[in-house]
Amino acid sequence: MAVEELQSIIKRCQILEEEDFKEEDFGLFQLAGQKCLEEGYISQVLDILENEKNKVIIRSMGWNLVGPVVRCFICHKEEVDKREKCLRMLDLLVKLCHPKELLLGLLELIEEASGKQIAEILLLLLEPLQTVIQKLHSKKAYSVGLALSTLWSQLSLLPVPYTKEQVQKDQHGLGRCCKALVTFTKPFVEEVVKNKGHPLENSKEELKAELLKFCFKSLKYPLLTAQLIEVLEENEEDPLKSFASEIVGFILAIGDSLPKVIFQHGRKEKCWDNPDLEEEDGSQLADSMASLAYLVFVQRISIDQFPLVLSPLYLLQYNMEHVEVLLKRTEESVSSKGLDLLENSLLRMEDDGLPHHYLEIRSFLTVPQRKKGLKMLQLYIDKLDAQGKNILFRCLLKTSNHAGVEGYVIQNIKNQIDVSLKRTEDHKWFTGPQLLSLLDLVLLLPEGAETDLLQNSDRIMASLNLLRYLVIKDNESDNHTGLWTELKKIEKNFLKPLHTGLNMSKAHYEAEIKNKKETRRESHNPKNLCTVTVGGEKIPNVPNMTPEMQLQVLHSALFTFDLIESVLARVEELIELKTKTTSEETARLK
Repeated sequence: MAVEELQSIIKRCQILEEEDFKEEDFGLFQLAGQKCLEEGYISQVLDILENEKNKVIIRSMGWNLVGPVVRCFICHKEEVDKREKCLRMLDLLVKLCHPKELLLGLLELIEEASGKQIAEILLLLLEPLQTVIQKLHSKKAYSVGLALSTLWSQLSLLPVPYTKEQVQKDQHGLGRCCKALVTFTKPFVEEVVKNKGHPLENSKEELKAELLKFCFKSLKYPLLTAQLIEVLEENEEDPLKSFASEIVGFILAIGDSLPKVIFQHGRKEKCWDNPDLEEEDGSQLADSMASLAYLVFVQRISIDQFPLVLSPLYLLQYNMEHVEVLLKRTEESVSSKGLDLLENSLLRMEDDGLPHHYLEIRSFLTVPQRKKGLKMLQLYIDKLDAQGKNILFRCLLKTSNHAGVEGYVIQNIKNQIDVSLKRTEDHKWFTGPQLLSLLDLVLLLPEGAETDLLQNSDRIMASLNLLRYLVIKDNESDNHTGLWTELKKIEKNFLKPLHTGLNMSKAHYEAEIKNKKETRRESHNPKNLCTVTVGGEKIPNVPNMTPEMQLQVLHSALFTFDLIESVLARVEELIELKTKTTSEETARLK
């Protein structure tokens, strides 16, 4: 019945001129054709499309069958013969139909796809879509832009694979889609490249702008979050890394030079010839630029396009803009790229070669604080000059609010003092007045005797070790560091409050241990769960545990206090010994 209906419509329209087709004819043709495909009359529909007598009808009405043909193809996953016939029908429709209507029909199908069908529809329709756009001449740039925008929107719905296994499996088809997108885009890029170096006509300028917009969108998704895998299996390449190489290649082929592209972000001057790209949302473009910097410097894609004359300091300064953008993102896969880019930029520098005035640039000062990666922090410290190290240490001590980081900084201060004491020149930043103002931030308890010694134990131990080092290395008669001038202040602000705090803390914990032991003896069930409280307050972040486990925690705290106390006693012993020796030498000289 369905075939007869379709043949009846075809027969009636064969005697009409194309301009005489009525709107109802289009609707009846589509419904009848769709019904035939749904009822399995695929061969019969194919015969109608192949019949030369129906060429005019198909050219005018055939684009209405694209959707039914594609749905028929998707439905018959296991029937190869039916699928091949659907592909032949699709080829005929692309060959015969008006390109304008066909373009809209194809894009509508792509836009309607969801879930697992997104990749399947994209892979099926990209080649026909490319063919249709190539037939359009007057509005090619607009059509390319519309197509790329639709394709990217659908592509961005696919999850990005993160592990080697996920990349190899490509369950959602992102890798295959990216590869197909490159093939789709390449002819349009080549069309612009042919005229590069000569004034472009308006249509080519518009095409260039649309291609650049797509490339920069691709740098954000999927390339910003993609974990590019270095090695898969033998002769196997990460499709997303290949996509990254192609996208960067497209940008270089049709855009500006690579240094100009990367370093334009954050600069006042405009570096793009087309206003469309500059109108893109600032944060969106910043993400894309940062992604590009990562691909070039860390993944070394097109790195050979960079002139060798650019100094490591220049590269570091400009890359800091991109590093800051990456580190602001909450996704670990993106922020880790910021650290990789920072590390790459710093490793190009010589130790002590980063001038201190670069810390006046906001990103230079904020980036090390945002991440607690000690490896990166140490690299940052190593590259700064002496004044820069001093400034950075002050900043971190004032703002980190993390005892572990502060302890690490204090250890670095000790190392820099050691280097300075061995130098004959350029040592002022870690001796004398400059060092004393830094020590004011180190040799004190944040809240006096009430400071939580357990929570601040890393910082306190590092401070005591620094003080012990200073007492041993710097004699009172030399006083290179200025320590002996400030000794009374150090005793008042640090040593005495620490004594008081230790006594209070040990008393609290000893009393708690005694209470717990008594409670355990009175309890009928020794395995009862309980919480840890000290001085009437529950210790935070400690899960419920047995009394035995609880006592272990309390004894561990007491051990920490004993350790601090022993180092404190040794420091005071050394101070007494040094001051006594100095007094005796002074008396002898008199």
